[in-house]
Amino acid sequence: MTMPRREFLKTTGKAVAAGAATLALGGRVLGANDKVRVAICGVRGRGNDHIRGYSKVPNAEIAALCDVDENVLNQRLGTVQNLGMPKPKAYGDIRKLLEDKDIDAISIAAPNHWHSLMAIWACQAGKDVYVEKPCSHNWFEGRQLVRAVKKYNRICQHGSQSRSNPGMIEAIKNVQTGTIGDVYLARALCYKWRNTIGHAGPEPVPAGVNYDLWTGPAPLKQFTRNRFHYNWHWIWDTGNGEVGNQAIHEIDIARWGLGVHFPVLVSATGGHFMFDDDQETPNVLNATYYFEDGNGKRKLMEVEVRHWITNHEAEIGTGAYGKSEIPSAGLSSAAVRRPAQQQAQNLGPRDAKTNTIGNIFYGSNGFLGIDGYDAYKTWLTDQVQPGPSGKADGDHFANFIDCVRSRRAEDIHCPIEEGHASTTLVHLANASYRLNRTLRFDPEKEQVIDDEEANRLLRGTYRAPYVVPEEV
Repeated sequence: MTMPRREFLKTTGKAVAAGAATLALGGRVLGANDKVRVAICGVRGRGNDHIRGYSKVPNAEIAALCDVDENVLNQRLGTVQNLGMPKPKAYGDIRKLLEDKDIDAISIAAPNHWHSLMAIWACQAGKDVYVEKPCSHNWFEGRQLVRAVKKYNRICQHGSQSRSNPGMIEAIKNVQTGTIGDVYLARALCYKWRNTIGHAGPEPVPAGVNYDLWTGPAPLKQFTRNRFHYNWHWIWDTGNGEVGNQAIHEIDIARWGLGVHFPVLVSATGGHFMFDDDQETPNVLNATYYFEDGNGKRKLMEVEVRHWITNHEAEIGTGAYGKSEIPSAGLSSAAVRRPAQQQAQNLGPRDAKTNTIGNIFYGSNGFLGIDGYDAYKTWLTDQVQPGPSGKADGDHFANFIDCVRSRRAEDIHCPIEEGHASTTLVHLANASYRLNRTLRFDPEKEQVIDDEEANRLLRGTYRAPYVVPEEV
């Protein structure tokens, strides 16, 4: 569904004079001392982190909040004020928000099935966009978002925060400049405890919730708690499972380090183990990607998603890399910590973190490990060289705001093309898992070869009027 032209097609922002820091943004002129007026869409979970993130960016003003749950919306309005900022405008419908000519940019932290459509509408409305990972719920809408950003000349940041982290930038530079030799394999490790969501039957929609709008592009089904706040991650209609929730961070780091874009072969196996509950997505998934870089070099990526950390390859999870300063609020965590999570701590190594994430890059001269998001070490034959830790002072939100002001899309740390590429790996893994077969992928056409069933999964379906358009 393309929004009405009279409402949303506006002049894109451009610098009007080389000697004056004056920009046109979505219908208003931004002076040298003016702040970028940001609206945050979806403010319960990750959106709350957006509020706190933008509150620390001097050139940003939180001008509006948008959420379909009035209870959450009212609570977050208070959060903004408690942080010492003026009370922002409040919207319950993204379409009404996008009619507001005073808004320069939107920051999307709604559920996955809304990411691309919100972002495309925003581009059509002349707004710049920060969109959380994954940028799409299926491959097709991610490609359409890339096209919309280009067509409307918008600034768009994908929420892969590691790309703004100086420690990670330095680690990837080491990978790409030959520190460990010719790199041929990257592993993305995601070991996080997720408790059972149990079974939840239909019940009345909670007061103050616009459930039809929350459902949006997805099929409209009876309300249950397991299809709503946070647990939507584990339902195919709205989420992409753990590989699209947490592991996409590690996938993006792995792909970034390898310097690859799309694979030519993908194979994934796994399942939903341990629990009898309403979860549809796997809680164990192993995916392998085979890349050809066009120069005769072959590269592999392995992704592992499971509950338990059972060893410490490259010392990941031991704390031996040094204390990280990155805030835990930057990442999704389990909605409720239940007793079972404490039991999990007794099953792995005594010195392990229950939730352990990281990457390992393998080269001809050694390997490089990344523990979390801001610390790395290199192993070169018989030498171990620690990299920096505690350098998590990069600010993904500030980078976005800086680029909105400068109109320099080339300075964005994770442009939407990169976000789409990493997110496509998520979709390919899930498609391979669901179809129980290896997929051959054409990187140029971005299609699975000779497999219409797989391509249908990558495209998805939509409920009118919340339809991602064929022509953006």
